[in-house]
Amino acid sequence: MLLIPAFWACLFDLLVTSINQPAEYWNGDLQAGWEGNPIADAFMKNHNLGIFIFILLWLTVVIIIGYFLRPKLFRILSLFVLIAHTWGASTWIGEFYGFWYIIAFVLFNSIFFIIMEDRYTSKNIELEKK
Repeated sequence: MLLIPAFWACLFDLLVTSINQPAEYWNGDLQAGWEGNPIADAFMKNHNLGIFIFILLWLTVVIIIGYFLRPKLFRILSLFVLIAHTWGASTWIGEFYGFWYIIAFVLFNSIFFIIMEDRYTSKNIELEKK
């Protein structure tokens, strides 16, 4: 449940990254694409669907790692993914949509994380009581 805000931010990052690629990229010029993450950029330079494949692999890795972490480290991982993708998406948002959209996105993600973290924490407390 705590990964939901992180995955939301990741998928939103994917959305703004995809939408703001130049038409040349989607028309087959893979070198016209741009992504700040060098690993994701390498995926993009090899196939039009590379960014989508990368995100699928990335989210799978996060789920696998998260499964094995203790609750405190799991919360750190969730927050890290949320912050990283909020920042990544905000670089696109700022350039194409403006400052206030970044602020709204950060505020939304912050509220969403706290709501889900409260639910996660209360669920773990209930499990400990059993």
